[in-house]
Amino acid sequence: MKQYDFLIVGAGLFGSVFAYEAKKRGKRCLVVERRTHVGGNIYTEQVEGITVHRYGAHIFHTKDRRVWEYVNRFAEFNRFTNSPVAVYRDEVYNLPFNMNTFSRMWGVKTPAEAKAKIEAQIAEAGIGEPRNLEEQAIRMVGTDLYRKLVKEYTEKQWGRPCSELPPFIIKRLPVRFTYDNNYFSDPYQGIPVGGYTQIIERLLDGVEVRLNCDFLKQKRELEALADRVVYTGTADSLFSFCFGKLEYRTLEFRTRVEDTENFQGNAVVNYTSHDVPYTRVIEHKHFEFGTQPKTVITEEYSKQWEEGDEPYYAVNTEKNNALAEKYATHARERGYILGGRLADYRYYDMDAVIANALKLAEEIL
Repeated sequence: MKQYDFLIVGAGLFGSVFAYEAKKRGKRCLVVERRTHVGGNIYTEQVEGITVHRYGAHIFHTKDRRVWEYVNRFAEFNRFTNSPVAVYRDEVYNLPFNMNTFSRMWGVKTPAEAKAKIEAQIAEAGIGEPRNLEEQAIRMVGTDLYRKLVKEYTEKQWGRPCSELPPFIIKRLPVRFTYDNNYFSDPYQGIPVGGYTQIIERLLDGVEVRLNCDFLKQKRELEALADRVVYTGTADSLFSFCFGKLEYRTLEFRTRVEDTENFQGNAVVNYTSHDVPYTRVIEHKHFEFGTQPKTVITEEYSKQWEEGDEPYYAVNTEKNNALAEKYATHARERGYILGGRLADYRYYDMDAVIANALKLAEEIL
């Protein structure tokens, strides 16, 4: 009889929810985490009395009432509404694309005027079925908005021309003909007061956790301790890249304290032109309506992933997706349970990560 029922690789959101559910059902779990802290990419820490999202902005939103009620067991959420703005050279626009954006861009006042403007630009572009992100974006919002607010920002984000990116990437961007700057249409949204780390700590309360423990470097020794392995890391590294390497984008965060009460007036400001090297600036205090005398900002840079970098976003080309499925099949055949953004090679919002972990727990526990 082994020491643990489950070895869970990764103390991020997926692994922590699964560990909580397993412990609740009387299962013995060991969580191993390569980093020196729990929480994965939703880890938050206190700087100058401000909750700082170390690995980029994480705004919780969901349509799933069950998930909302679940996460509220572990923290109190505030009423934060994500309303980013975009800076294109000396111009400032509201996001997502809405009547405030259209009014600033063209001077229009009504939905009919905005729709007519977009439809005229779509007709002039003469695009049929979109074959790439550029064509999809123009079919959605016309050429002016694409040129100023999509093209250069997206090319910074993904490191390749929009004409070489798949169209589905842009489909997540809301377009609405109301004066509504709320980025998400989900009925439940907010930020946990005091940050996300407390949620992970409460999920892992009573579960054995080993930090600074690299599973891939101690694989044989750790696997011998448990009946089953729940793995949340990159699937290609699990098998030493035996079929080849998957592609990722990574992020670099440059965080600093500013001796001012209010640096940019908004939690998230996107910079959409190539002349600014970062994609966005986050001012963390605005997530919790802070009134501290100083502020903390983070500049976010997107770049190609290289060995040793943290992988953040899967590059879901047909080639990569086929390779990811090959690794997933290989993992299942060897008894591994995969879950989370990295292991599934998919972009998930936090609510989907929780829902997937709960579903897995119900299926196998």
